[in-house]
Amino acid sequence: MSIKENLFPSNFILANGINLHYVTQGSGSLMLMLHGFPDFWYSWRYQIPEFAQDYKVVALDLRGYNESDKPKEKSAYVMAEFIKDIQEIIKELGYENCVLVGHDWGGAIAWCFAYAHPEMVEKLIVMNIPHPAKFMEGLGTPEQLLRSWYIFFFQLPFFPELMFEFDDYQAIASAFKNMAINKSAFTEADLEAYKDAAAKRGALTAMINYYRNIFPGFFNQQEWGILRIPTLMIWGKNDTALGTELTYGTEEYVENFQIRYIPNCSHWVQQEQPELVNQYMREFLTNNDESVE
Repeated sequence: MSIKENLFPSNFILANGINLHYVTQGSGSLMLMLHGFPDFWYSWRYQIPEFAQDYKVVALDLRGYNESDKPKEKSAYVMAEFIKDIQEIIKELGYENCVLVGHDWGGAIAWCFAYAHPEMVEKLIVMNIPHPAKFMEGLGTPEQLLRSWYIFFFQLPFFPELMFEFDDYQAIASAFKNMAINKSAFTEADLEAYKDAAAKRGALTAMINYYRNIFPGFFNQQEWGILRIPTLMIWGKNDTALGTELTYGTEEYVENFQIRYIPNCSHWVQQEQPELVNQYMREFLTNNDESVE
């Protein structure tokens, strides 16, 4: 499957003062999908047609990524701005709320948005990103600090961008291919699509700026209350960046919580095991009365 093919209708929306690109399919209630690093909307290519049967699915390019605007100021990449982006996108699309789906950084934004605007989230689905309180707790352990080495590397100026640019953006392709358990989940066309998106002017610095603001941004909330939005967490158990132990105890922060672990699967869970992910999402969306593992 090539990104050069017109897979889904695409459009731009003006939100929070910038133009954000998205692809969409289907009609009905809104399902908004937020990708992670170093992805773009394409990471949801297996979920979009599945859930377009029942929803208006909108898969966003987050600010700084792919076709969306890339503000130059480092201060543009803080959680408060990401939350405003999502709030205005939902409103500009003509909705009051949505099913919010996020992976990695998109999941971090989804967690924070759900706390900031619970009335705008009907249900929450997060993949391979822990609750912010559990992530903060995890960073206090040597094991997770070692896994999160890249966060500290990304604090350096210029050098991370040079590393990703080197050898035709090979580090972007390697991030997917090397971490994946099922290497065949990523075709050469898929990897080229991710390299092309990262190679857009200003994209690399914008993407890395998410990490350069992570400590004063993502972790600036000291108290996390009880989230009362029905929440599903899907977790590939072979994630080398985020340990499975970060999921333990999430139910202390979420009143209506389910978790589905997928063995023999990496961080790129929705791309590596799309059938299982789609199955677990659909089960949750149709019936979420019982907690499951």
